[in-house]
Amino acid sequence: MQVTERQAGDVAELIRRAKGERRAAQRDRCRAVLLAIEGQDAVAIAQALGRARRSVQDWVYAYRDGGIEQIQPKPRPGRPTKLPRERESEFKARVDAGPRLSDGVCTLRGKDVVRILESEFGVGYTLDGAYDLLHRLGYSCLTPRPVHEKNDPALVQHFKEHAPFL
Repeated sequence: MQVTERQAGDVAELIRRAKGERRAAQRDRCRAVLLAIEGQDAVAIAQALGRARRSVQDWVYAYRDGGIEQIQPKPRPGRPTKLPRERESEFKARVDAGPRLSDGVCTLRGKDVVRILESEFGVGYTLDGAYDLLHRLGYSCLTPRPVHEKNDPALVQHFKEHAPFL
């Protein structure tokens, strides 16, 4: 592999990035380019890093053709969400409003959220998927229990003050 330093200072920058990088895959990309600049061949670099020869060649050629920024991993968008992003605010408003009379419950649970997503928004989620969606939208599964409508705070305080020790 005949690779030379593209710009003055690239070797120092690659060393700095390799030392400061926490992700092993990105650190290995910098190390592969450094070893190639030193004159090692792809097989030796692959054995030293424990990576595939073809991956090492791809990284080194990306540096050769485009510089340090080309060895950075490309962003991966992932699978689109089932609930469209533009409807998330509508879903949040529905959850924040709490249960309706037609829901038949006093507080919304995970399976109720799954049912709401299916019937009102037309998207099918599993229970785990619904919890993931709620977490991504900033909701927590830890909520206080609802207070009963016949609860009297004065009676509760009186009981706490005058209850006999057991």
